Amino acid sequence: MVKVLVAGGAGYIGSTVASACLDAGITPVILDNLVRGRREFTEGRDFYEGDIADGSLVDRIFSEHPDISAVVHCAALIVVPDSVADPIGYYEANVAKSLAFVSHLHRNNCDRVIFSSSASIYRAEDGSPVDEDSPLAPQSPYARTKAVCEGMFADIAVAGPRVLSLRYFNPVGADPKLRTGLQLKRPSHALGMLIQAYEEGRPFPVAGTDYPTRDGSGIRDYVHVWDLAAAHIAAIERFDSVLTGSKRSIAINLGSGSGTTVLELCAAFNNVVSTPLATVVTDRRPGDVAGGYTRSGRAAELLGWTPKLSLEDGIRSALDWIPVRDGLLKD
Repeated sequence: MVKVLVAGGAGYIGSTVASACLDAGITPVILDNLVRGRREFTEGRDFYEGDIADGSLVDRIFSEHPDISAVVHCAALIVVPDSVADPIGYYEANVAKSLAFVSHLHRNNCDRVIFSSSASIYRAEDGSPVDEDSPLAPQSPYARTKAVCEGMFADIAVAGPRVLSLRYFNPVGADPKLRTGLQLKRPSHALGMLIQAYEEGRPFPVAGTDYPTRDGSGIRDYVHVWDLAAAHIAAIERFDSVLTGSKRSIAINLGSGSGTTVLELCAAFNNVVSTPLATVVTDRRPGDVAGGYTRSGRAAELLGWTPKLSLEDGIRSALDWIPVRDGLLKD
C-alpha cells in the first residue's frame, strides 16, 4: 500500500488531502505543529505533532515509516493581512522552515515532493486568465513566500528531491463526508462573508461593478477543496510519469478555467439557500483589482485532472459543514 507524509495535514487543505488519500487506498502520515491545524482532524490517522523544521522528528517519522514514498507539503501560514503585519514570521514559517524540511527529506532519501503552492504568485489583476507561463508578480509577503519556495525547490530539485508544485487561488467547501473543513469560524474570503451576511440577515455589498469583466464585478477563481484534494492524489499517482529524466520540477495550475464574478457567486449562493440573499452595489474598495483566474490545461494533460464539482456544490458543503464545525471546534 502507498504511504505518504502530509505536512500540515491537520489544516484545511492538508486534512482534506489526507481524507482523499484514505479514500484512494493511500495511507497518510500527518505532521503538523497545530499552530493553525486542528487535532480533531487527525483522529484515526498516524499523527506526529511537531514542526517541519525539526530534523530529529522528521528522521523518526521516516525511521518508523520507511515505506513513505512521497511528501505532500501543505504546511504554511496563509493569511495575507497577517503576512503584511508580520513578514518576518511568514518568511520564517513558510521559507526558512521549508528549506530545513526539504533538507531533512533529502537526508532521508525522499525523492518526491508535492508542494501546495498558490496562484497568488501571478499578477492577476485585469480580469484575464493566467497559465503556468504567465509572469509572476506576487503582491503580498504571503504570496512572495510561495514564489520564493517554488524557486528554491526548483534549484534544489536539480540535485535533491523532485518537486511538483500545485498552484491554485480560492478553495471552497468541505470534504463531502464532512470529516474536515475550514476551521475558521469567521473566514474572510468572499464566500465566508456571503454566509456571514446571510446569517445576519443583511444585504451583501458588491464592491464595484465597473471592472473589465463579463458583468462588471470582480472575478476570482473558486475550486472545491475536494477537487483540489483529487488533484493532489493524481499528483501522487502520476508523479514519476510527470517528472522523468532530466525534468526535476514543474508547476501545474488548478482552476476552473473560467473564473467566477462576484455577481455570479451571489447568484450561485442564492441557488443553494432557501431565502435569497439581497445584494447592494457599493464603490470599489482601496486596492481592489478586477482579479483573474487560471487556465488548467496542463493539469488535464499531465494529471488527467479537471474540476468535477460545481460552485454550488462548494457552497452547499460549506453550509453543511458549519454545524459540524461548531460542534467540533469549541474553542
